[in-house]
Amino acid sequence: MREAITGKIYGINGPIVYLKGTPGFKMSEMVYVGSEKLVGEVISLKGDTTSIQVFEETSGMKPGEPVIGTGDAISVTLGPGILDNIYDGIERPLEKIAETSGTFISRGVSAAALDQTKTWQVTMQVKPGDRIHGGQIIATCPETPSITHRSMMTPLIDTAVVKSVKPDGPYTVVDPLMTVELPDGTTRDLTLMQKWPIRVPRPAMKRLPASEPLITGQRVLDSVFPIARGGTAAIPGGFGTGKTMTQHSIAKFSNANVIIYIGCGERGNEMTEVLEDFSKLEDPQTGNKLMARTALIANTSNMPVAAREASIYTGITLAEYYRDMGYDVAIMADSTSRWAEALRELSGRMEEMPAEEGFPAYLASRLSAFYERAGQMQTLSGSVGSVSIIGAVSPQGGDFSEPVTMNTKRFVRCFWGLDKSLAYARHYPAINWMESYSEYVGGLSKWYRDQVDPRFVADRTRIIALLHDEDKLNETVKLIGSDVLPDEQKLTLEIARVIRLGFLQQNAFHDQDQNVPIKKQFLMMETILYLYDKCRRLIAQGHPMAVLKREPIFEAVIAIKYDVPNDKPDLFDTYKDKIDQFYDDVTTKNA
Repeated sequence: MREAITGKIYGINGPIVYLKGTPGFKMSEMVYVGSEKLVGEVISLKGDTTSIQVFEETSGMKPGEPVIGTGDAISVTLGPGILDNIYDGIERPLEKIAETSGTFISRGVSAAALDQTKTWQVTMQVKPGDRIHGGQIIATCPETPSITHRSMMTPLIDTAVVKSVKPDGPYTVVDPLMTVELPDGTTRDLTLMQKWPIRVPRPAMKRLPASEPLITGQRVLDSVFPIARGGTAAIPGGFGTGKTMTQHSIAKFSNANVIIYIGCGERGNEMTEVLEDFSKLEDPQTGNKLMARTALIANTSNMPVAAREASIYTGITLAEYYRDMGYDVAIMADSTSRWAEALRELSGRMEEMPAEEGFPAYLASRLSAFYERAGQMQTLSGSVGSVSIIGAVSPQGGDFSEPVTMNTKRFVRCFWGLDKSLAYARHYPAINWMESYSEYVGGLSKWYRDQVDPRFVADRTRIIALLHDEDKLNETVKLIGSDVLPDEQKLTLEIARVIRLGFLQQNAFHDQDQNVPIKKQFLMMETILYLYDKCRRLIAQGHPMAVLKREPIFEAVIAIKYDVPNDKPDLFDTYKDKIDQFYDDVTTKNA
């Protein structure tokens, strides 16, 4: 281990601190800044000037104070105890810090990311004489009632031979579990804990194609604009359109094993709501508390801007760690716009040449590097795990042509555009079906065909076509009214209304509608299209649309989402019978 390198502060510009001379720091090295030892990171080495971003408030700091290098990159500590915990942007446990410093965190305070006194009931997975490799699972322990923690040998070691192993039993994260011999003949003790630099992706064996959907329980997402496990999605929308609530619903009801929620630069009251809600919610998957498979990273708008920039990388590194155990992880990044604003502020302090709207020229490459860390992988341990990234974007004034939204669209394959007019009309989720898209449908078609029904993708295509037809017809209706339209087009408008109100709109406060199984979603589409086909036959026989609309069948189909319980799909047969009865009645009355 190298001797600590020190330097002295020459200049201070907000969160950026400058050093003159060549103290010998490395790029991305973690340093302690000032007499209070604030955590910082080396971000520029230019001539005889070293620039450091400080992850805490720098007011009161003055030139001449020392800067001490650690020799390591800014890293997170990985091990049991991450779940059911709340961290700031650089993985400091906020609850632990609050015990010592109170509600308002004082500068320079530090706490171990993992509780080093708590014991875990460990079961060893290797024995003396075994040859093990980086990423291999060496021990397991129940981290929470929902998740078994699978401790791995750090990927920084290629291979090693196990020399000795402790018996199964209670251990802390710092207790040596086994001794291994490295290829160079040296020995090393392994514990439940390891470190990993946040800006370096964790290695995997192979990236796998997207072949299974991340089921969210939201019909407009699962059936119309699906995301794959290991996929990427953006949720752009103006203030009040429901970005955060959509992410909350996905976090609560998706079939991901682990949730990492990153509150990046959002309002403190919103983050407080997340913390309070998640601690009370029951997990529909396991029956335990939702926090038992969730880690929260809270970096609100009043926290230091440099820590906001780091919080995204902290979250994705924690997600990759659980992916490497073989879990499916979903990241909620709320919001990447605030992260981009942090980049812009830091870039401005560094006096870098600005690009569009003041954002740095490397905005696109940083966004790309973040979203590229998603994916379904074959891990080094041989299992399969995934990281799905759902990033909220907060364009000013709801303008989707601004740089963060436009660059995000280049790197995500799902775009769930929120619409202010839908939100104000209380249509939730307020996802605009004309602006949104998903590029995963082709890769997921086989799964829908095999696991749900062979007709699923065809039904989805027809539903979207009807919505697009409605959009075109509405332009005509605005000009000359709906009375002049032929009955076939009037039917299109009526069925599109049924789709919008009965299928796309979802009630988060109704126990049957807040989370809908994919099988029920398919049967709802089938029923709507069955009604549409029957009505088309009636119109072809000469029955006017005015007569069809007098029947209550359209409202009955809209109410299916409430009236048919999620666990009773057989009831859909009765609705087909009702539609047949409606068809017979209209035919008889107007014969």
